[in-house]
Amino acid sequence: MNISEILFWFLSALAIGSALMMISSKNPVYSVLWLIIVFFAISGHYILLNAQFLAIVNIIVYAGAIMVLFLFVIMLMNLNAETEPRKNRWLKWAGTIAGGSLLLVLVAALRQVEQSGADKAVGEGNAGLIQNLGMVLFKDYVLPFEISSILFLSAMVGAVVIGKKGD
Repeated sequence: MNISEILFWFLSALAIGSALMMISSKNPVYSVLWLIIVFFAISGHYILLNAQFLAIVNIIVYAGAIMVLFLFVIMLMNLNAETEPRKNRWLKWAGTIAGGSLLLVLVAALRQVEQSGADKAVGEGNAGLIQNLGMVLFKDYVLPFEISSILFLSAMVGAVVIGKKGD
């Protein structure tokens, strides 16, 4: 067993354990914090797959920006146990049955998957490297890249114009 397999199993256990803690946590702030740990574990999987760009984007966008936004929304909502409506027992049973059915479908689908020899080369290729992504982006797709940057610029200018108070 080499170091990449050990890291894979550690990151998998971390992601699954944190996801279970996120679901079972009573406090929504703790749920968001557990979700951030899940995102870091997934970024570790991206690094093991030699996709550093996806790992960094996952950390910056999801664990950084979106989770901070979630935390702000949760803190502004001022959730407490007194204002939370009581859930019906039948609703809890329906959720449990629906989740169990989804788990059965996933297990049945995974049992039919065959492993091919192509997945043994994962992590050895250089398809996910930032250098290769940059070369393809600025060589083959320079025109669509520049058009999208102009589109983003015009969207920002439009947001400023709409958000500006009328004089």
